Amino acid sequence: MKKKVVVLSGAGVSAESGISTFRDSGGLWDNYRVEDVATYEGWLRNRKLVLDFYNQRRKQLLEVEPNAGHYELARLETAYDVHVITQNVDDLHERAGSQHVMHLHGELKKARSTADPNYIIELDGWELNEGMTCPKGAQLRPHIVWFGEAVPMIEPAAELCAGADYFIVVGTSLVVYPAAGLVNHVPQESPKYVVDPKEVYAPIHNVTCVKEPASSGLKKVVDELLHIASRK
Repeated sequence: MKKKVVVLSGAGVSAESGISTFRDSGGLWDNYRVEDVATYEGWLRNRKLVLDFYNQRRKQLLEVEPNAGHYELARLETAYDVHVITQNVDDLHERAGSQHVMHLHGELKKARSTADPNYIIELDGWELNEGMTCPKGAQLRPHIVWFGEAVPMIEPAAELCAGADYFIVVGTSLVVYPAAGLVNHVPQESPKYVVDPKEVYAPIHNVTCVKEPASSGLKKVVDELLHIASRK
């Protein structure tokens, strides 16, 4: 039976593909207020602004490709049972070939009903506009977990982490909760790898830090894990 590798990925992975990040200088928040485009209150105040914001994010997503970091994680599946828990709303992990991807904060290419949260559709193209409705006649909204909203996938993610033989954190500084708390569910004895060029301020037991960008750092980690698997 293959050992289980659980990966927690953040914006740093997608940044190498050219996806604008939210928190870094020059990121998306420099041009938009969080309250205006990533809260339910903002949606109620100015629905058109919110729809336009995510339309531009979708349009950008169609213009970029997975990078080497995404492909490294897919390569790991040759020897391990790999599950990616991502804070990213893009589909670059899937496009690179990762088979098991859980999106904590929603998916950019999907929309859901404002009347029925279980009605979720894949969008055809990059536009979601006013007047696009579900069968109940309610406006569709971006399938994104906004600030102040519950994170429905956090409990399944915690269960995955509890069964991890190896745990990789990549492209996230572990400051955004509840995602940052997932590392606490990983067994203490399971080896952990943190790939990020910045310092990650989180007390993690049994950890190897690789202070490099996602692509080069993940190659080192994946090479090491594949070497370990080849010896068993």
